Amino acid sequence: MKLYIKYMVSVRCKADVQAKLDKLGLHYGQVDLGEVEFKQSITPEEHDQLQRELQELGVELLDKGHGELIEQVQAIIVDLVHHADTLPKMKNSDYISQQLKRDYSQLATLFSEATGVTIERSIIRHKIERVKELLLYDELNLTEIADKLNYSSVAHLSGQFKKETGLTPTFFKQLKRKRKAV
Repeated sequence: MKLYIKYMVSVRCKADVQAKLDKLGLHYGQVDLGEVEFKQSITPEEHDQLQRELQELGVELLDKGHGELIEQVQAIIVDLVHHADTLPKMKNSDYISQQLKRDYSQLATLFSEATGVTIERSIIRHKIERVKELLLYDELNLTEIADKLNYSSVAHLSGQFKKETGLTPTFFKQLKRKRKAV
């Protein structure tokens, strides 16, 4: 069972939430910014108690419907970036809004409040992970990867890659070759 927590956007918040979960004796697995994965379902009483404890920290549980929307946005991002042969030639915001039949600005606000990052930043992170994967497979060159992931140019892809990883795509590929040689 996963619950989403609004306004949980720092490492300090994460630690405070974990302390509250421990205090309540709730069995949880992973705690990330904006979400908690429980090992088992929690009772309505435990949910209410958790809600009260979290409000003391200045954060709050998202209702079930909003949590499901966050999961749907995340699923669309993963599907869009990792499972599609090519990305649609429309704005990401239009695509997500169209898929969920919801206003994008409301989705974006909800997503940012729950996860601490924008939808666009999340897409960029997934795209960079996909670029790494494609570079490791060594089946496509950088121009083909840029086209596949809707980058306007190889320079744009390389700039985002360097900003996210600290490495150029070429250097990343060289590291892979060095690891294979060892």
